[in-house]
Amino acid sequence: MMGYYIVAGLIFLASSYISKKLKSKFKHYSEIQLKNGMSGREIAEKMLADNSITDVDVISVSGQLTDHYNPQNKTVNLSQSVYNQRNAAAAAVAAHEVGHAVQHATAYSWLTLRSKIVPAVGIASKLSNIVIMIGLVLSGTGSIFGTNIFLLGIVLFAITTAFSIITLPVEYDASNRALAWLEKERIVTKEELAGSKDALKWAARTYLVAALGSLATLLYFIMMFLNRR
Repeated sequence: MMGYYIVAGLIFLASSYISKKLKSKFKHYSEIQLKNGMSGREIAEKMLADNSITDVDVISVSGQLTDHYNPQNKTVNLSQSVYNQRNAAAAAVAAHEVGHAVQHATAYSWLTLRSKIVPAVGIASKLSNIVIMIGLVLSGTGSIFGTNIFLLGIVLFAITTAFSIITLPVEYDASNRALAWLEKERIVTKEELAGSKDALKWAARTYLVAALGSLATLLYFIMMFLNRR
């Protein structure tokens, strides 16, 4: 188990660093006011209109960095600071979330795949760790049943890992769509665009470290299983 704790510790440190850096970046770019004076809501609504999307609403939600696109009720949910503010960070986030709406409207393959496995991921994320721990305890006694339970836990964990990996192209593509639109439509100046790019880069790294951490943990569990056979 010591190896697991080392892996988990490294993942935690990397995640904490990126999270802290992300908050710092967004705070910095929140101070760069847009010359066009548009708010995050206005930017989101314009990007939707420019992509001929008329059935998606832009709404404000509470919290910080709680921005997301909900494909079930077709809403672009922007945190209050992004919804109301008129800076490079707000522009980046608003456009990124609309990028997901554009993906949905155009049936972007990776988003479609991710949506299909969401129900399985919901079950796997709740059960995987419990099943793995039970399997580890039972297999430690030499029980074949315990080894099979451990394997089941690994399969469940693999589903959540696959979801994390599939999320990467979805997030990077949404950012690329957002930045391309911001530049093409001249919503931001060169300085503002650079800030938006940097902010989205650090946001994407949170998903990257999560995927790498999940993959490393999965490989560790697989090695443990092979050693116990």
